Amino acid sequence: MSQDAIQKLKEQLLAHINNQKELSPAEVAEGLKELKKSDKSAYSELLPKLNKEDLAEVAIEMPEHMLKDVIMHIPQEKIVDAIETLESDDATDLIQNIEDIDENKAKELFDSLEIESKKEISALMNYEENEAGAYMQVELFKAELSESLQTAIERFRQLKKSGELVSVFVLFITDSAGVLRYAVPIDDMILFEPNDSLAKIMSEHGSEYEAHFVRDDDDIKEVAQIVKNYDLSSIAVVDKAGVLLGRITNYDIHDFLEESATEQIYNLAGVNDEAEEESVVKAGRARAVWLVLNLITAIISSVVISLFDESINKIVALAILMPIVASMGGNTGTQALTVTVRRLATREITFSNAKSVIGREFAIAFVNGVIFAVLVGLVAHVWFGIAGLGFVIAAAMLINLAGAGFFGAIIPMSLKRFGVDPAVASPVLLTTMTDVVGFLSFLGLATWILL
Repeated sequence: MSQDAIQKLKEQLLAHINNQKELSPAEVAEGLKELKKSDKSAYSELLPKLNKEDLAEVAIEMPEHMLKDVIMHIPQEKIVDAIETLESDDATDLIQNIEDIDENKAKELFDSLEIESKKEISALMNYEENEAGAYMQVELFKAELSESLQTAIERFRQLKKSGELVSVFVLFITDSAGVLRYAVPIDDMILFEPNDSLAKIMSEHGSEYEAHFVRDDDDIKEVAQIVKNYDLSSIAVVDKAGVLLGRITNYDIHDFLEESATEQIYNLAGVNDEAEEESVVKAGRARAVWLVLNLITAIISSVVISLFDESINKIVALAILMPIVASMGGNTGTQALTVTVRRLATREITFSNAKSVIGREFAIAFVNGVIFAVLVGLVAHVWFGIAGLGFVIAAAMLINLAGAGFFGAIIPMSLKRFGVDPAVASPVLLTTMTDVVGFLSFLGLATWILL
C-alpha cells in the first residue's frame, strides 16, 4: 500500500473507534490486517483502542495470526467483557477459535465468564461440528400458551432495551413443558388483541402458524436446505422430546454456506484457507503438500509415457499431439467433477440417483468426445499427413473424454460414500486417471495401428 493509502486507512479506523464513522466488523478486521502488513506500529496502536463490543465482533472476523495478537496484547478482563457482549453461538465460536491457538488461554477466559454464559457455551461446545446445535443461539423470543399477548410484547420490549435480543423475527410459542407448538412472525402480532391469551389466539389461528423446526442433532446441511426451501428468517431447534432449545437465523445459514463454498473452492485447488491468511512461507508450505501429490501423479503419467518411448522416437508427431489428449480429458473431467462436488454439497445428489448422475455426465462427455474427436482427427491428418494418425487421436480423444466424464462423477461420489471429503481428494485422483487413460489410449493405439 502507498503511504497515502495507509494514512487514509488509519484515519478511517480511528474515526470508527471514536464513533465518528461506522464500519462493519469485517471492514475493521480487513483494515487492521492491511495495517499489520504495511504499518505494524499503527496496527499495534489501534488494536487495543477497540471498545469491547467492537473487539468481540472484529475478533470473530480475524484470521488466526491476528487473533493471537488479541490474546497476547489485550488485557484478559477486556477480552472476557467482549465475549460477554456476544450472542451464545458467536461467543462459542470465539472461545473455540482461541482454543485452537492456546488451550490454556481459552480455559482462563472461559473460567472468567459469568455462570450463565459458561452454561450456554458448554452446551453448544458439546455438539459435533456438523450438527444444528453447534450453530444455534439460545437467545430467542418465546412465550407460553398460557400468557397473554400483551405480556409477551412487554417482555420483548424489555429484552430489546437491554440488548439481550437482536435480529428477532419470530415469537416461538411453547406449552408449559417447553415443547414448541407455534411460531408467529413478529409483524403478525399486531393482528391480534393484546389482552387475549396466546392459547385463545392459537385456537383460532394455530393452523397458520405451525412451527418449522429441526432437531439439535440434525445435519446443518439439511437445516440449510429447509431454511432455503421455506425462505425462513429463522428456524427453531428442539431436542428429541420437542423442547425448544434455541434458534438458527438465516444469517447463520448464510455464514455457513459462504464458509462451505470457500472451503470447497480452496479444497478443489489444494489450498488451505487458514494458511492463505498467514505468511508467504506458511502459505507456500501448505500448498506444497498438494504439489507433492501432483508430482507423484505426474511421475506415474511419465512412467506410462516411458513404456512407449520407441513409438515416440519413430513418430515424433505423437509427442506433439499427446498433450492435447491429456489436456482435453483433464478439462472434461474437471467440469464433471466440479458439477458433481457442488451437487453433493447441496444434497441434490443422493446414492439412490447416483446411476443417473453418472450416466448423465458420461453422456455429456461422450457427445463432446465425438465432436472433438472428429475435429482433432481432421486437424492431425491435415497437419502431419500420416495415414491412420487422425483415426488414432480421434479414438483416443473419444475414449479419454468419455472416461473423464465417468471418473469426474464417480470419484467424488465414491469418496463421499466412504466418508472422505470429495473436494479434497478428487482432483488428484482425477488428474491421475485422465492422464493415464489419455496416454495409454493414444500411445497404445498408435503403437498397435501405426507401427
